[in-house]
Amino acid sequence: MAAVSKRRIWGWMAFDWASQPFYTLGLTFIFGPYFAAVAAEYYLSSGLDVDTANSRAQGIWSGGQTVAGLIIAFSAPFLGAFADNSGRKMPWIAFFSVVYVIAMTMLWGLTPDGGNLIWMLVIFYVGFIAAESALNFTNAILPSLGTKEQISRISGSGAAFGYWGGVTALFVMLLLLAENDQGVTLLGNPPLFGLDPDMREGTRSVGPMIAIWFAIFMIPFFLWVRDDPKLGGKPTNMGSVAGELWTTIKSVRDRKSLLNFLIGSMFYRDALNALYAFGGVYAALVLDWSTIYIGVFGIVAAIAAAITTWLAGLADERYGPKPVIRVSVWALIVVSIIIVGMSREALFGIPLAQGSSIPDIIFYVCGAVIGGAGGAVYTASRSMMVRHTHPERPAEAFGLFALSGKATAFLAPAFITLFTYLTNNNQLGFLPVIFLFLAGLLLLRWVKPQGDHDEWSA
Repeated sequence: MAAVSKRRIWGWMAFDWASQPFYTLGLTFIFGPYFAAVAAEYYLSSGLDVDTANSRAQGIWSGGQTVAGLIIAFSAPFLGAFADNSGRKMPWIAFFSVVYVIAMTMLWGLTPDGGNLIWMLVIFYVGFIAAESALNFTNAILPSLGTKEQISRISGSGAAFGYWGGVTALFVMLLLLAENDQGVTLLGNPPLFGLDPDMREGTRSVGPMIAIWFAIFMIPFFLWVRDDPKLGGKPTNMGSVAGELWTTIKSVRDRKSLLNFLIGSMFYRDALNALYAFGGVYAALVLDWSTIYIGVFGIVAAIAAAITTWLAGLADERYGPKPVIRVSVWALIVVSIIIVGMSREALFGIPLAQGSSIPDIIFYVCGAVIGGAGGAVYTASRSMMVRHTHPERPAEAFGLFALSGKATAFLAPAFITLFTYLTNNNQLGFLPVIFLFLAGLLLLRWVKPQGDHDEWSA
């Protein structure tokens, strides 16, 4: 490919590197746990007992994520249709980038007393909506970066590049800024820049760090990625955009491959998100892991994801995305079965010696598989969506992809909650995850390996 095209590809991949720390540091390992701890302490000080306070803290966090997910789900197709009609995606990415940077910077305001708890929750999920919306528009640029075989490799390389960005940012945060209960970082030193550990300023700096990281590493994206001037030119009034979107939605029912892919990926992505969301909870409640153990678990998973996602891109280029998705989902099913069958005391009913390290070793391996297979599923699904995308409507198509991935985001958590309640067992509560993975695999049978371009190009 020409040098300019390579620069455009590297610019596009810069988005993954710039945005991944939000998910690694914000959602999972730094801000999310800090918010939960502050919220629990706040509710405890208001007179609630420990269990109720913890439940309330987890409830408002997951509630915020549910509301934000629904907003993203139902706005993404419309925004995508608008962008396709106008032919302009970059202004939307720029707008959501500004909102994201402002929101992340404001997270500094979550002080340990939790006085502005709900306001900080709203701000975080405004940033979440902005990050996911920008991602949808960025994904819509992917079809223009090469042939479908090249896109497979580009998608995998971009996602892998992003995971390495997340790992790097997490190392910086843990080693230099985030303090533990003793007021020091993992290196045993106070946080940099004279930040006050008593006010948790090292941990609170995660928001500004995410913002600065994004602002710096998005520079190549805005320098090298441009909208195609040949696209667009269609009416952009509300009625015309809504009409175009409704026509596309109605056409999905006649595109059997796309319909089965959207529903199937909805199931296996719900299951995967549940593994991400509840893996740390399982480690804490079932295996009694400390925060440090869970942090190392996250690093192992992220590194595995970076390596495996890159390899998945190469496999996708050679064999297509469908085999990559199927192998990865089967690997996640095996992990889920292990999670259901393992506790600190026994493995599939076989008693373990007291204090045995076998559960810890196995779960570290499971973490690597979850990270690796999960990354492969992400990049191969993105590649498969490209194969079902009309070249004139990419943003709208990825809006529908976002809709299928977010509209039922409550499904897996709800089933896990129900099964845990019915069985009164944390491990058995994971059974719905296996069922969702199997449902996704079943629907993949009717997905064409190379998409359905032949249907709309005929």
